[in-house]
Amino acid sequence: MEKISISEAKKQQGGEVALIGFISSLRVHKGLIFADLRDNSGVMQLVIEESLGEAFKLAETLTLETYLKVWGSLKEKPMKKGAEGDKDYELSVTNLGVVTLALPELPIPVSNKADNEAEIDLRFDWRFLDLRSNDRLKIFKTWTELEHGCRTYLLANNFTQIYTPTFMGTASETGADVFAVKYFDKTAYLAQSPQFYKQMAIVAGMSRVFMTGTVYRAEKSNTNRHVTEFTGWDLEVADIENLEELMKIEEEMLVASMSAVTDFTAPSLPFPRISLAEAKEKLAKKGIKSEAPDDFSSEEEKTLGLIAQEEFNHDFLFITDYPNTARPFYHMRDEATGLTKSYDLLYKGLEITTGAIREHRIEILEKQALEKGMNLEELKDYLNFFRYGAPAHGGMGIGPARIIMKMLDLNNIKEAILLPRDVKRLNP
Repeated sequence: MEKISISEAKKQQGGEVALIGFISSLRVHKGLIFADLRDNSGVMQLVIEESLGEAFKLAETLTLETYLKVWGSLKEKPMKKGAEGDKDYELSVTNLGVVTLALPELPIPVSNKADNEAEIDLRFDWRFLDLRSNDRLKIFKTWTELEHGCRTYLLANNFTQIYTPTFMGTASETGADVFAVKYFDKTAYLAQSPQFYKQMAIVAGMSRVFMTGTVYRAEKSNTNRHVTEFTGWDLEVADIENLEELMKIEEEMLVASMSAVTDFTAPSLPFPRISLAEAKEKLAKKGIKSEAPDDFSSEEEKTLGLIAQEEFNHDFLFITDYPNTARPFYHMRDEATGLTKSYDLLYKGLEITTGAIREHRIEILEKQALEKGMNLEELKDYLNFFRYGAPAHGGMGIGPARIIMKMLDLNNIKEAILLPRDVKRLNP
């Protein structure tokens, strides 16, 4: 008999089936054992009776998280008195076989939620057990559906996928620390973003590009929203004439992405937009002090999330017109105001994107790099991209783990990452 998933078995509603999964609970009575079997599609109660003989004796040795294969007959599960809802089913076991027997003492309880940072750290020490909870597996099912929706939108809108190096000869960003690594007889840097290379693809004639890749930030930030290694979604688009075009692409892409997620309601279009100056005014009216004139603290971001809900009835908020002091040298500046043609996108009070029109005029790009204290000789390969004809262009870097964190109301971004890396963690 070929095994099927628990969800398939429940749809079948009757007959003989074979199931395989982890034992998530055990209740042993005289002559009768109840166990819950869990696979990544659901949970089913097993009923194991003493009349099975050797199979029952084997069942008496089971431990939590043992991986088990069972055969049996599906039966409608009796509902508790006064209970309402859809029918559920249990398996009357006719035979069973232990695939692997788990040790009797688990280092962490699989089903519990972590209440504090210490418990989160312990769970990440035993991440393979932590992930066995179907609630946690849902995180990565959601991510898969989100990324599928994203790719579907991008491919339908003529984007080409590219792959860029992780090792770089010079740092790709300013304002964030980099990881320096020994590279034979040289020093290399782990990429803080694929920024330089996606711009190269645009200059090479690829009009729209995207990529999914790993980026690194050596920031000593011990917060619930920072890690040192994360997955980034990056886009770059040629012939962008204004910031509005870029924001429209992102909001359409995010709606398409979220629409692909099961049991999730995608946001409405368009997303609200305000300038940084307007955002600071709104925060001041709420009594929130500004820590920096050109950026937002986590408290300010959270409050802006509330403002987006109160004023626009929306979870998303674009903030535009950042001063050049808060932006990299390659962001284009408005000639009239001196402000950068850039934006951040907040989702439920958390920054998930930085986007901008790029400076493609070589003389201005060099000038802005020098103003930021950059070494033009170290940047020569990048700067050469713009010496032989370059289209106007813009792009964005998106943090999908932060999107997942907010979509699923997770307390810590590390929960949205399979094996997170932070200031202290390099294991498992």
